[in-house]
Amino acid sequence: MQNSDVLEPHLPTLEDMQQWTQVIGRAQQLMLEQAAGATGQVLPFDPAIVARIQTGFADEGLALWQRFLDSGGLLRNQPEPAPVDSPAARKDRRFADPAWTDHPFYDLIRQSYLLLSDYMMKMADAVDGVDPKQKAKLRFATTGLLDAIAPSNFPLTNPQVVQKTIESGGENLVKGLKHMLADMEKGQLTHTDGTQFELGRNIASTPGKVIHETPLYQLIHYAPSTETVLETPLIIFPPWINRFYILDLSPEKSFVKWAVDQGISVFLVSWKSADASMKDMAWDDYILSGQIDAIDTVRDLLKVKSVHTIGYCVAGTTLAATLALLAGRGEADKVASATFFTAQVDFSQAGDLTLFVDDEQMKMVEQLSSKGFLDGRYMAATFNLLRGRDLIWNYVVNNYLLGMDYPPFDLLYWNGDTTNLPARWHRDYLTQLYRDNLLVVPGAISVAGTPIDLRLVKTPAYVQAGREDHIAPLESVWKLTENLSGPIRFLLAGSGHIAGVINPPAAMKYQYWACDAAQPTLDAFLAAAKETKGSWWPDWRGWIEGLDSKSVPAKGARVPGKGRLKAIEEAPGRYVKAR
Repeated sequence: MQNSDVLEPHLPTLEDMQQWTQVIGRAQQLMLEQAAGATGQVLPFDPAIVARIQTGFADEGLALWQRFLDSGGLLRNQPEPAPVDSPAARKDRRFADPAWTDHPFYDLIRQSYLLLSDYMMKMADAVDGVDPKQKAKLRFATTGLLDAIAPSNFPLTNPQVVQKTIESGGENLVKGLKHMLADMEKGQLTHTDGTQFELGRNIASTPGKVIHETPLYQLIHYAPSTETVLETPLIIFPPWINRFYILDLSPEKSFVKWAVDQGISVFLVSWKSADASMKDMAWDDYILSGQIDAIDTVRDLLKVKSVHTIGYCVAGTTLAATLALLAGRGEADKVASATFFTAQVDFSQAGDLTLFVDDEQMKMVEQLSSKGFLDGRYMAATFNLLRGRDLIWNYVVNNYLLGMDYPPFDLLYWNGDTTNLPARWHRDYLTQLYRDNLLVVPGAISVAGTPIDLRLVKTPAYVQAGREDHIAPLESVWKLTENLSGPIRFLLAGSGHIAGVINPPAAMKYQYWACDAAQPTLDAFLAAAKETKGSWWPDWRGWIEGLDSKSVPAKGARVPGKGRLKAIEEAPGRYVKAR
């Protein structure tokens, strides 16, 4: 008996394909009703478009099976590509193993999945007449579902897992089960071998001392490595959603160490991970008791008029508000320059994170914050969902199904080292900024009685965006240039929210785009920008020196603990280690 004869009874008829189309359509409708809040109502589909999509799905499904049988079914030697085998599909890392195309069974599974994915995304796009945010939510949910049901995620339909199971006698699944149970116990997906890293030894190890401490943050002063330093010091404000040492990873990747070696007096704020004592902390506290307090502390310590500042992500958003507050008070000269790493002030195009600020999500956040703070593992899971294919399902396959050892990777170690967030601050940030977009409305937000108006900010600014940033999209970061009034250098770095920032010159990775002259729109910038290979850090260093190149000897108060503020402890300090 031929193989095709065995398969013939199972070949789907046109009626079978129509049935499956209807089943998938009903599943899609449930998702639409949930996302659009339209349960019990007629969904806004164009019947002609839906009919065309469904007919195309049925026709391509039948054609896929026919090609499979015509080429010999399970007895064929080489697969024949289906129409859904697009260049994007061929680059899909989930199906990189040759067996996905060389073996007819797995090739059929792969192409069937790609066909289904194409159908469901077309159906999501076919929805019309709903709020754009609801449609974006539907697309996000559909993408998430498709990522979850990919055949690569299941042991019996992943050729690598099948082969590994045969070779190891099932030991990979036992090891994977151990990994999964350990992750369930700690409530977090593991990405790397954390035993390989120690704060202060091989990460966060740039020499320095904690010289100032408040209930909100510790101020680290890093030891100079050059005989002279720029007179105007630098204060770095990292995001408090994660630990500060994203900017001080291993020495060869450390922005902090690089900046110190460039002859800059570097100070850095290490935020405290929230606990119940911080339940009433608001955005005002991070501005007044955080950023402005640090600025005044450094100015007083070194007896300088002003400081350079860097704000990364949410700390950059806060830095913009801090500058507006200082401008409103007539104290703008306290800050000589402001650098923004992937920061946003106008959240109208803030990407998929805006999908997590509806009423239902906010109710869940409040429930999770009943102790006065939000467990950082929730935020970690949220960010992982934004790139579920890479940050969730990739590790499900490697860790749980293949039973692979965890690789030592400092960036992934940092990514899993979560911090807790004050409940009140987090709620206000999500509602006032992400949901209501009040920061760009002059006077809509006040800090200590002073209305915040970003148009008052004339401080020279360096705005860096990431070309592939999924947390602070390029279009959103660009809006900083439209809301600040001072001279601005905008720079677009290759890669995303992390790798686009952490790109040391020695690595010679990625590239950046910049223009000598300011451009009126993002489109104009993209059309005129010149590409430069490698890191953008030297460009930033040149910009800083171009503002003020005066240097002073690296002695006295320029040495941690030698000035008025004595050393409290060695860097990286206690706060970064607190759970």
